[in-house]
This record gives sequence, structure tokens and C-alpha cells, in this order.
Amino acid sequence: MAAAKRNQRQAVEKAIVKYALALPGAREDFPWGERVAKVGKKVFVFFGRPETSEFGMSVKLPESGSLVLGFPFASPTGYGLGKSGWVSLQFGSRDRVPPLEVLCAWIEESYRAVAPVRMAKTLGKPQGVSPRPKQRRRLKRARSKQ
Repeated sequence: MAAAKRNQRQAVEKAIVKYALALPGAREDFPWGERVAKVGKKVFVFFGRPETSEFGMSVKLPESGSLVLGFPFASPTGYGLGKSGWVSLQFGSRDRVPPLEVLCAWIEESYRAVAPVRMAKTLGKPQGVSPRPKQRRRLKRARSKQ
């Protein structure tokens, strides 16, 4: 059971990194030993250190940050970044990870907040800064089961 959950988390982590790096102009970098996704010179997702077994990320959520901070796995990012809308999501071994679509929506919101306007426009119209109703229900269920 634990191995299956670990494999599922690794698959989700691999999918969100792949999603982030597929955004226009995105590239991977390792400043300070942390795995990050950048657009230009700006970081839009911190994935943490590759050698750790913990799963989490930090994203800039100027629109949905206050909603996301209501989840037990979310907290304002340290080093003063939380004041600028950065939210850290850290999933413990017992936490349910939100659906992949929700994690990708948060990555996209962070990308739009950091990327140059011309690059962000290539994505088209935002799909919404907060999860859609169906995703909100999934998130509420995940929150209630913790």
C-alpha cells in the first residue's frame, strides 16, 4: 500500500514538472540546489530539492492564494515571499494530494503572474484562477478526509 501511494505521488510529481516545463519559454534550473521552473530569469515554481522524498511545491498565487491557504497542506512561503503571494504546498505521507488538474491550474496561475505578458498571452484566456466547481468539490473532499 505504501509503495503504491509513493509511486502515485512520484507520477504526480513527474507530471506537474512536465506540465510546468511545457509552458512557453519555461526551463528547468537548480539554484541553491533546488529544482525550479523558470520563465526568462524568473522562477514560477519551486519544486524543492531533488534528493528528498518529500513532495511539494511553492507557487505564486495572486488570485487564488487566500483560498489555497485554507488547506492544511498550504502555508505562506518563507523568506518573505508569502507577502508577495507565494504559497508553499507540502504534502505529508498522510495528506491526500489534490487532483492533477488543480495542481496544474496553480502552476499556470503562477506562470501567468511571473511571465512576460506576451508569453502569458500565448496560453490564451485563463481557465479560471480558482478551481472549477467539480475540482472544488474534490478539494473539499480531500480536505475533509485529512
